[in-house]
Amino acid sequence: MSSLKFYFNTARKLLHDKSNQFSRNIVSISIAGVALGIVVMIAAISITTGYKQVIYEKVASMGAHIRISNYDQNYSFEPIPFDKNQTFVQEIQQMPEIKSVQRFSTKSGVVKTSDQVEGIVLKGIDESFDKEHFRPNLIEGELLDLSDTLPSKEIIISNTLAKKLQLKLGDKVRTYFVQDPPMQRSFTIVGIFETGLPEYDSKFALVDLKQVQKLNLWNENQIGGMEILLHDFEYVEQARNNIDAKIGYQLKAESIQQIFPEIFQWIALFDTNVVVLLIITFCVCLVTIMSIFFIIVIEQTSTIGILKTLGMKTDAVVKLFLALAARILVRGLLWGNIIAFALCIAQKAGHFIKLDAATYYISYVPISFNIPLILAVNLAVLILCMLVLSLPAYLVARKSSPITAIKFD
Repeated sequence: MSSLKFYFNTARKLLHDKSNQFSRNIVSISIAGVALGIVVMIAAISITTGYKQVIYEKVASMGAHIRISNYDQNYSFEPIPFDKNQTFVQEIQQMPEIKSVQRFSTKSGVVKTSDQVEGIVLKGIDESFDKEHFRPNLIEGELLDLSDTLPSKEIIISNTLAKKLQLKLGDKVRTYFVQDPPMQRSFTIVGIFETGLPEYDSKFALVDLKQVQKLNLWNENQIGGMEILLHDFEYVEQARNNIDAKIGYQLKAESIQQIFPEIFQWIALFDTNVVVLLIITFCVCLVTIMSIFFIIVIEQTSTIGILKTLGMKTDAVVKLFLALAARILVRGLLWGNIIAFALCIAQKAGHFIKLDAATYYISYVPISFNIPLILAVNLAVLILCMLVLSLPAYLVARKSSPITAIKFD
């Protein structure tokens, strides 16, 4: 411990030598370069993590993490029904990763106003629907009242449909369904939602599940599917496999990635972009610290000669200059983390940097701190830079003889 203290104290004195202003300026530039690099890395990680988290929540808020449906059903909005009273439901609800299980069904049709016609998909929900999970999407009005035994005539439509059809809260919506026999229903708008996801906002509306059952000529026990919400999205594939093993061969369990592959393929590109950005930023940091390290070592050549003359061995000289490099790196990492967290916290609280919601599904740059990954990046930068710098430090210390080093100017 005492030897380490000696190396770091000596390194500190070399870095703060007031007789050499040039060296001090170089050190400041080096610290700034490392700090800037770590700011970029932390910002990239936090933005990507935040963006993925927001999109996952948005997609799950209108659907779920896992969906159970009839095995023969395709991806249309006319589901093949099955009985809601399944023996596996209680088993699934007891799984630790499961938050809730909700029943639903869909029905496609058209909605007509005095001068507009638009396609619509009614999503029927019942009392099992997780209202609190959906509530952040509600921008106006209230949720459906499903307490009555009679089918509710209320509807919640998307803000996109409301603008297209020039509808508002309290308006009547007349919907038509092409089937045998043809049917029509009239609903009253009690709420308007917006997820920011065109896949939902362009066509979906929420109604009472009993209405969809009547339109499909089903009995009260028949549903189109079950949606399962998890406490943690990270366990979705594991939970899907466990659920699929419990529901039998007539039903299938699909994860949200399987239902909306295009969204998650697009999100996956963010991970690739972040990895490339981290590698490029690390290389820039490494080149910066190596260049400045060489300048400092060359500038301290006479110091190396004096130390060797006093009996310091090559390995000890190497350790001294690695301690010097470590001080620069640690200070750069410290300042970089402080600046990065300050900027990210400000963005998280104030949403100062905006995005085009039509393109990015969200109106601002989201932030979420992945602390383990941020710590890993800091540690990786420190360790890898120290490993790379150890070679030139050893070569310079080994090749420098006391006489030539002392004469070096």
